[in-house]
Amino acid sequence: MTLDPAVFKAYDVRGIYPTAIDEAGAYAVGRAFVEEFEPRRIAVGRDMRTHAPEMAAAVVNGARDGGAHVVDIGMVGTEMLYFAVGSLELDGGITVTASHNPKEYSGMKIVRRGALPVGGDTGLSAMRERAEAGFGPVAERGDLKELDIYPDWTRHALSFIDTSAIKPLRVVLDAANGMGGRMMSALLGHLPLDAIECYFEPDGSFPNHEPNPLLPENREFIVDKVRSEQADLGIAFDGDADRCFFVDETGEFIPGDFVTALLAASVLEREPGATIIYDVRASWAVPDTVEAAGGTALINRVGHAFIKQRMREADSAFAGEVSGHYYFRDFYQADAGSVPALLMLELVSMRSQPVSEILAPFREKYFLTGEINTRVDDVALKLQQVKEQFGAGQEISHLDGVSITAADWHLNVRPSNTEPLLRLNLEARSAALMESMRDEVLALLEA
Repeated sequence: MTLDPAVFKAYDVRGIYPTAIDEAGAYAVGRAFVEEFEPRRIAVGRDMRTHAPEMAAAVVNGARDGGAHVVDIGMVGTEMLYFAVGSLELDGGITVTASHNPKEYSGMKIVRRGALPVGGDTGLSAMRERAEAGFGPVAERGDLKELDIYPDWTRHALSFIDTSAIKPLRVVLDAANGMGGRMMSALLGHLPLDAIECYFEPDGSFPNHEPNPLLPENREFIVDKVRSEQADLGIAFDGDADRCFFVDETGEFIPGDFVTALLAASVLEREPGATIIYDVRASWAVPDTVEAAGGTALINRVGHAFIKQRMREADSAFAGEVSGHYYFRDFYQADAGSVPALLMLELVSMRSQPVSEILAPFREKYFLTGEINTRVDDVALKLQQVKEQFGAGQEISHLDGVSITAADWHLNVRPSNTEPLLRLNLEARSAALMESMRDEVLALLEA
């Protein structure tokens, strides 16, 4: 069995196949999940990676040997596993995916009843210990049945918008040979779009570019395509399509905080006074927009486990993260790539303005660095230095790393979960101030 303890991350299981995790390791994860949480019925899905069928079959066997009855939902986007677990009222689920990672990777995202995530602090560490200890004889093997979840998922995703409001927009869609192509194909037949479908064929070798739109080199294609096709909008998906990213009609990338603000405004039109959650890295554009629309904005730690828990506590209608994860109460408090894409298409249709004009009020007022990673030798020391040098007389928060808020700028510096990195996000009221503050903070971090 190959199951490197390092594949158990903060939020999921992920590592290089087969040197860090192989089919026997996948079997152990499936069985450990069932023995730890004792679910009666679970769903198992997989993405399009070349080794995913064998890895998913191993997870199914492990879960069944642990005694769980398994619903195999086949090749799906990760949000479809969340939907299956929530809508079928199952006790949990596992999807075999390595999300946006390169083709060499495999992994799993795991949830309990209600699509609640299983992470390092919520059972994943205990699962690792069970897997490492080994298993006893099989007492009673669970049943297996297959289910096509696409029809029900399609109806549910489309229920978030008024499909009759969608105009025949010219839209470039880049699925990067991930799960976004199959998912969007199920939705596009219900929409009157002039859709330019790019790399829709699922192919785990990723022959065109890696499925990680957060990296600028992976956005080059859609930026050029939007411009050459004179499209109204570009939408790109990551590998398992639980995140989507947007490009305006000029080819300019739209930061996740601005997307969060736009989607929050849409949600508040439907549900006046709703509570919206955003993460500590986000632009002031989010709370400003939410409060102007009559909603309540709550700031939160980064990470889907923390976001989903806070959504339940606050009965929040919507949450957004800078990284492109968007969560909806009516989607089992889970993140989805399809729903924000649909909401953005509806918003652009109803505004009857170019996307760049819709974004102009944000771009003229809020100046962002985006996330900048710096490798450091001593994370704790650098955080303390940031606080001492920039925090005097300012508002300081330790909700997630160090956040400092001044009258005309604010920053967050937080450590990576997996590497000796500090991640800086900074915003200011002018481009010049943003650039000077960015350079000062980076000089400290790199010293």
